[in-house]
Amino acid sequence: MKKILILFLLLPFCVFSQEKVTGIITETINTEEVPLGGANIYWLGTSVGTVTDFDGNFEIVYKPEYKKMLISFVGYKTDTISVNSSKRISHSLKSTADLDEVTISARQKASSRSFLQSQNVINVSSAELLKAACCNLAESFETNPSIDVNFADAISGTKQIKMLGLTSPYIMVTTENVPSVRGASQAYGMSFIPGTWVESIQITKGAGSVVNGYESIAGQINAELQKPMSDDRLFVNAYGSGDGRFELNTHLNTKVSERWSTGLYIHGNMREMEFDKNDDSFLDAPLMQQVNLMNRWQYTDQENGYVGFFDFRYLNDEKQTGQRSFDPKKDRGTTNAWGSEIKTERFEASGKFGFVNPDLPWQSGGLQLAYSHHEQESYFGLNDYNIQHNSLYASLMYNSIISDSRHKIKTGLSATYDNYDELVLTENFGRIENSVGAFFEYNFDNMGDLNFNLGIRADVHNRLGTFVTPRFHLRYTPWDKSAFRVSAGRGKRSANIFTENQQIFATSRSLNILGNGGAVYGLDPEIAWNYGVSYMQGFNLFNRRADISVDFYRTDFVNQIVVDFETPTEINFYNLEGESYSNNFQSEFNLNILTHLDLRLAYKYYDVETTYRNGKKQTPLTPNHRFFANVSYQTHQTSKGGNWRFDATYNFIGEQRFASTENYLNTIGLSEFSPSISTLNAQITKVFSSNFELYVGGENITNVKQQNPIIGSDNPFGSSFDTTYVYGPIFGSSYYAGLRYRLN
Repeated sequence: MKKILILFLLLPFCVFSQEKVTGIITETINTEEVPLGGANIYWLGTSVGTVTDFDGNFEIVYKPEYKKMLISFVGYKTDTISVNSSKRISHSLKSTADLDEVTISARQKASSRSFLQSQNVINVSSAELLKAACCNLAESFETNPSIDVNFADAISGTKQIKMLGLTSPYIMVTTENVPSVRGASQAYGMSFIPGTWVESIQITKGAGSVVNGYESIAGQINAELQKPMSDDRLFVNAYGSGDGRFELNTHLNTKVSERWSTGLYIHGNMREMEFDKNDDSFLDAPLMQQVNLMNRWQYTDQENGYVGFFDFRYLNDEKQTGQRSFDPKKDRGTTNAWGSEIKTERFEASGKFGFVNPDLPWQSGGLQLAYSHHEQESYFGLNDYNIQHNSLYASLMYNSIISDSRHKIKTGLSATYDNYDELVLTENFGRIENSVGAFFEYNFDNMGDLNFNLGIRADVHNRLGTFVTPRFHLRYTPWDKSAFRVSAGRGKRSANIFTENQQIFATSRSLNILGNGGAVYGLDPEIAWNYGVSYMQGFNLFNRRADISVDFYRTDFVNQIVVDFETPTEINFYNLEGESYSNNFQSEFNLNILTHLDLRLAYKYYDVETTYRNGKKQTPLTPNHRFFANVSYQTHQTSKGGNWRFDATYNFIGEQRFASTENYLNTIGLSEFSPSISTLNAQITKVFSSNFELYVGGENITNVKQQNPIIGSDNPFGSSFDTTYVYGPIFGSSYYAGLRYRLN
């Protein structure tokens, strides 16, 4: 009986091996062949297809009866080639409009979703990021409707993101699949990754992969960094805005030897001008300065299948905010004037080493190691908050197939170590967290209408206990140019309640932890299930390419650390007792109106509720309705490679509920709900050549601004002082200009 059961379990994998065709699709730029990512590959007369990755590579099942291969991409001539064997293919597509480098690059690197992946992933590359100022990762989502961006409070100038109605702590943020923005860096960490360092971003909605850990609940954002071997030898980006913010980015890359390349990435920003446009005596944006350095080494040995990256980073970031009259040298610790300083120093070292078997290319392995030291010293008025966090991360992974390339597996081990030393007001919170886990992921892909991914991991954690994390993703193509997806998964995390909610210190509210003896701050770990379904359909509208996508995701919390602002003058932390959920519906429409004119429209509906001690309520500062529109246009290139680019983004944000009782809100001049708001951002870029371009733009051109964003600003040491009631822009329009220079 046991043997029969084993044979039954192995039966799906016991099939004959299939041949496959691999290859690369390129385009010709200045006589050089450049990889073309996102090209569609199909066997003529079948639904068997794939898409090239960012390096132009592809792999597709081959059968002798498959004779013709169709290769297509928007803006390029569709080619049909004859294939008589499984030999590797190298093919170059030709532009339909004789576009040269800059235009082709923009068309090539658009924000897009794949019809073939089992996970719901939005791919965003550097060309899409150039459509906005994009000074850092937190500001990289202005043209993406899946991510919501807003100010975290009225004084720090920090932007926080939300996905599926949940804030960034519920989103796993990784840098090249290594967890990076977590722990002490949760509040400001995304602003520590300069936008020019980012090569591409992958946004995964819903439960992520078990390979990256157990913490992801709402989704994952992965930032791929520039590679020394493929980045420009010299890149300079200078930026200045009317609100006194100046930035300078410089990339210096060089080839050390045949297999080694290195890059030095330098970022600096500062603001020394004081602004108080609403005359409440507080700075609208903090005074700041940041120095951010990264030295990156890349090793590639294609002949033997080895690749490696070794990174060293140093950051020093300082912010000062508060009343304009505040002088930190004489006013800190007094009630002469209210002020705040946030000083962060961070060091990171990481290494990634991978191997692909040259003889058996489906066999590969990788080792990832990362260390970070994060130290923040800060105060908010009379409230002190300091945190030091030392973190270690290690992951070992092996990839292979079972029987043939339709059955792929990933398996491995990972470990984390986190040492926290935290001062909150006058109380010290210190702890050590460590975990060891094993994961296994099976992917079935018939290179046609069906693929699914089933993953599971088991972890042993010194504070969260021993637990299992399952994740599942499925994609089915019922007919041409369609993709139907379902997903489900579980996430678990320990909440860093103070560093994740640092805006609480810029209030006069008292802080209370209503714990029950849990392992972290006396509270239990957060646990949630995420379920999702989505459908995407591509079609032609008026002979132009278009697609529409609809998705729905629900997050159910088994336990959540409730951050309760509902009691006036208090902030209470406690374990969830009752229901807490987030329902998110989104529809998106994309249309290529003309060859160089694209339109993107999106609507989102949120139903996010939490059970507080005084009942179940809509989560504060989360609108029910959002509408998004983006238009981008670029002119034809001149013979010298120059052109114009125009981009505009419109956002409508519906009313949002304010926390606290109605009586208290009336006393501080607020109603229960905020007004709805609309904002407009736009940018114009003049490309003079492939080496030089200038850009100008405006944020919040509609000049929308929240009146009196700081409650009790006339008496900041009084009982009603609060900077957390922020639902929209704090100050009005802001305009900027910049230049980019690159030497290939």
